[in-house]
Amino acid sequence: MLAIGGEAPDFAAPDQDGRELRLASLRGRWVVLYFYPKDETKGCTAEACTFRDNLQSLAELGAEVVGVSVQDVDSHREFAAHHRLNFRLVADPDKRITKSYAALGFLGVARRVTYLIDPAGRIRDANRSEVDPKGHVDHAKGRLRELGGLAAAGRVSSRPFDREA
Repeated sequence: MLAIGGEAPDFAAPDQDGRELRLASLRGRWVVLYFYPKDETKGCTAEACTFRDNLQSLAELGAEVVGVSVQDVDSHREFAAHHRLNFRLVADPDKRITKSYAALGFLGVARRVTYLIDPAGRIRDANRSEVDPKGHVDHAKGRLRELGGLAAAGRVSSRPFDREA
């Protein structure tokens, strides 16, 4: 996983609708960037549907959810439609994004990793758990509450080496 406090690698890639998403375009808000192994698998479906069902509460915490896996746009489009996913799924078939976030597993698919990226584009938290896909959402919400409170109190800085959070 990438270091906490480091700058989140920027990327530009298509989502399930073929629209380009550039991570830098989300600056100014928190981003829950989650990597998952494969569309339409049991754990990945559970995780995606849990993010879907918690999207409003994550938005209330100032966060936008973006999922990434190595499947293509067509696979993501079908997955999103089948499960009524209401957030963006980024297609990474060349595995460039997944590698840049140290999330590529030995089988050539993404590991289940969730990063919290602050409004300045810095990584503030990372969670890896293959055994509890639904737990990534609760972890993200809890950390967003903590980090949001620290930011409001002026205790989280966007400077590169401030690791107070």
